[in-house]
Amino acid sequence: MRKIIVAVAPVASSPLKETKNPLTPEEVAREVIGCTKAGASLVHLHVRNKAGEQTADLTDFKTTLDLIRKESDIIIQGSTGGVSNLSLEERSVAVDEPRVESASLNMGSANFDEGVYINTLHDIRYWARKMEKNNVQPELEIFEGGMIHNTMLLAEEGVLKPPFHFSFSLGFRGALPANAYNLHFLSGMIPPGSAWGLVHHGMKDFSMLATAVGMGATFVRVGFEDSIYYAPGAVARSNVELGNRPGEKVPVPDRSLLCPGHRGDPPETLFNQGRSLSGRRRAGAGVNHRRFVCGADHKAACGVKRSARHPLGRMAGRRGQG
Repeated sequence: MRKIIVAVAPVASSPLKETKNPLTPEEVAREVIGCTKAGASLVHLHVRNKAGEQTADLTDFKTTLDLIRKESDIIIQGSTGGVSNLSLEERSVAVDEPRVESASLNMGSANFDEGVYINTLHDIRYWARKMEKNNVQPELEIFEGGMIHNTMLLAEEGVLKPPFHFSFSLGFRGALPANAYNLHFLSGMIPPGSAWGLVHHGMKDFSMLATAVGMGATFVRVGFEDSIYYAPGAVARSNVELGNRPGEKVPVPDRSLLCPGHRGDPPETLFNQGRSLSGRRRAGAGVNHRRFVCGADHKAACGVKRSARHPLGRMAGRRGQG
């Protein structure tokens, strides 16, 4: 049975009126740990201060990771994105944190609402080289079809190396809408052996996530950064409530959720064929060799009973271990 990664992006980029947006390290960590127990295996985090503003100061980010690592082995994904006034270097400070194993890499510029989200090829080269230097796996964020062409250009230059992990980020106002046609279009453009998943901005239900998994996606993302809804008009009280839903609302045969403790499974259960995040773990990633209980609360999660324990740290002899 092929396993699917459920990622969570827990912090909305703007204030929320309908529900509580987690902002402090304690609030974010509590939500992330709860989502891990619900079946999530990756968390996407921007570097923010307690007011929710993007910053180059890693203080709160590090505190958040400290709290998460006390109870969870969830994959930490940093961000080089977000609309802000930060410089090229400041946008990528998350990659400097050794517990960050993956990072988003925006593969071009896109229209966002009334503005333009700028990511030049020069910017992309800088971030990609920094990720390679720090042994961080890039998640290639695709907002338009031309960004896949950018990927191929940078691959020819040797800046990016296959196999690739694409994230089709759809539904932003002014960019490609989230529908099955565009998923088919984008997934048909990527090189053989690549993995892909869906981020559906502003989603009102989980129908497109189910469509993506049915079309071959290896991951889907939920969380307040993307949407607070799990059904039309139904607002989640927390990210944990959203994290519980994919296993219930994405009933695709021959699929199950991948829990963090299974990162030692064959690489194809992760992002890419031939590339496992476990094998890429950085020195200082902060996961010790004790054993975490799989806290999956629903039957559609990883398939291992709650009482079972997963042998984390069995990849300790691989490159990148501290």
